[in-house]
Amino acid sequence: MSVLEKPQPIIKVTGATKIYDGVHAIENVDFDLYPGEIHSLAGENGAGKSTLCKALAGTVELTAGHVEIDGKECKFANPGEALDTGIAMVYQETSLVPTMSVAQNLRLGKEEFLNRMRGLYIEGQVMLQTLNFHVDPTLSVSSLGAAQRQMVEIARAVYHNARVIIFDEPTATLTPEEKQHFFDLVRDLKARGVSIIYVSHALEESLDISDRITVLRDGKHIITERVENLQREDLVRYMVGRDEAQSHYRHNAITTPAKRQKHKRTLTIENVTMGNMVKNMSFSAYAGEIAVLAGLVGSGRTEIAKIIVGAYKRNLFHGGRIFLEDKPIRYRVPKQAIDDGIVYITEDRKVEGFFETMSINDNIYLSWLASKLGGGFFTSRKKRNKIGPEIAEQMLVRAPSAEAKVVQLSGGNQQKVVVGKSLVQKPKVVIFDEPTRGVDVGSIPEIHQIIRDLAAEGVTVLVISSYLPEVLTLADRVLVARQGRIVEEFSAQEATEEKIMYAAVH
Repeated sequence: MSVLEKPQPIIKVTGATKIYDGVHAIENVDFDLYPGEIHSLAGENGAGKSTLCKALAGTVELTAGHVEIDGKECKFANPGEALDTGIAMVYQETSLVPTMSVAQNLRLGKEEFLNRMRGLYIEGQVMLQTLNFHVDPTLSVSSLGAAQRQMVEIARAVYHNARVIIFDEPTATLTPEEKQHFFDLVRDLKARGVSIIYVSHALEESLDISDRITVLRDGKHIITERVENLQREDLVRYMVGRDEAQSHYRHNAITTPAKRQKHKRTLTIENVTMGNMVKNMSFSAYAGEIAVLAGLVGSGRTEIAKIIVGAYKRNLFHGGRIFLEDKPIRYRVPKQAIDDGIVYITEDRKVEGFFETMSINDNIYLSWLASKLGGGFFTSRKKRNKIGPEIAEQMLVRAPSAEAKVVQLSGGNQQKVVVGKSLVQKPKVVIFDEPTRGVDVGSIPEIHQIIRDLAAEGVTVLVISSYLPEVLTLADRVLVARQGRIVEEFSAQEATEEKIMYAAVH
């Protein structure tokens, strides 16, 4: 193709800069996107990927720089204006209205003056079936799981006939089968001429599905290259600024069972049942051990964790028994679990993990106050200003200061705040639910080391993870859940990806 025949970019970004409190989130970034192209953005948390995407989607106003759409400079005051131009963003943590139905959320932004609910539901059903998404359009979004909410976000972007769709960690909550279906959908959108900006920490996904990849580091543009000229090692080197000869995920290579011995049995689950989600589930966890709950989304892993801490209630009759150090427990509220030394670190940090408009200090201090260590009703600014920075430094939270609002942090740093505010309560049992979901390659080993350190200190650690390399690198024992039951158990030496996946689906 000659130079004259080269297509013009649908989006062209020049010198994009965004400053928060004197700190550059992105600085002088150039980026372009062509019709029918899948262009991935790669980089560690805090590299500026989300800031750039939000600027294109109309939720962030650039401090400096220009955005051209079809050769014309554009400035979006809000996401509605971006959507009118044909740019939609599917957020990592969904932006749906939880009190509305699925069908109403699909229509959101294109509502008619008079809406017939029956017609709305039929329209929604047709759209969801077209995409092969098994979601009831009449259900309230608040009743959906994380994977189903992600499906509705994707369906809404397609419904609005977007010319450009920005996907921010779209597969983080999907099962392997759902991921494959999603990739087929993305390729179908590309074939129809839709342009895709794809943000994912799963580098293999980006290499598999993209035409080009742009790497950002510390808010700056590092490289843009066609995917056939890149390998995973190249991407990691560009992202972190150093070579990484081996994967972060190694089968118990860092901490072997010989170096970390389990002690007494701390937590015992006997035949616990909750409706159709958890069915006679039984297992034990030990002090000084990392037990990993593997399985597909919907297998009952998150539900059993929330039953343990009192967020969900098991059946009143024939609901099974739970023991903490041989003492039977049944918590009415999670505060009782915290008082007994059990904490649950949620998979959905935005909804359940922190107060986004409060500072890092305030989030950590409030969590400390909620524990037995907190001293009841009396607060201390001196204690707040001591605990917050200490925990933030211990968790390697990267922020301008401990007074920064959590909403201003990248996803990985938000996750570290969530972990820190739980560990400040000095628990003896910690349940991590998808601890590295949406976390970049640089932060993954840091969070893994926090988990290992807890076990080495004699804490009982239960990890829920859907990512098999993570399961294998962390686990002393792997417990595989399927349809609300524990169906298989493997030691670290016995476990393989094939064995775990076979147990999870058969």
